[in-house]
Amino acid sequence: MTSLEHQFLIAMPALAEDYFGRSLMYICQHNNEGAMALLVNRPAQISANELLSSLVISTKNVPLEIPVMIGGPVSPQNVFILHTDDRVIKASVAIGKGLALTSSLEMLKLIGAGDGPKSFMITLGYSGWGREQLERELKQNIWLTCPAKKEIIFDIPLNQRLDCAANTLGINFNLIAPDAGHG
Repeated sequence: MTSLEHQFLIAMPALAEDYFGRSLMYICQHNNEGAMALLVNRPAQISANELLSSLVISTKNVPLEIPVMIGGPVSPQNVFILHTDDRVIKASVAIGKGLALTSSLEMLKLIGAGDGPKSFMITLGYSGWGREQLERELKQNIWLTCPAKKEIIFDIPLNQRLDCAANTLGINFNLIAPDAGHG
């Protein structure tokens, strides 16, 4: 099995009416037991500032416009922070390529105080696949994969992330047919 960690999953147009339609996902973990990823282009109906305020965490150093993302349908009541590894805490899990994943209130407090990582994305929930489920979906042409780039996750506007990832493959996403051809 080839690990797909640090890859993007690009939802194919056939998923347009599905929960994952027009999604770009970052694969945090992929092994023989399954995979875990975060949606990186779907904002929730709450900003980071509002989320921190609701948790009674200072927000004086959090720009109002930073969105909280919908990470996926699994555990949507839990917060996950995908961030650069320049600032980690004991609860942070290094996932490689200069990134870490944290789901700790302590990291949210550091972010609110302006002492968090240089780049971060807060998500509600995550996306998960069981053993070999993602591999089956790839064979069914549900997803395209490409190497992930931190710049796309943290620096590109949300509405451009999917197209930017597809462009790394030399693909104009808007020209992809919704149905896969099988010979």
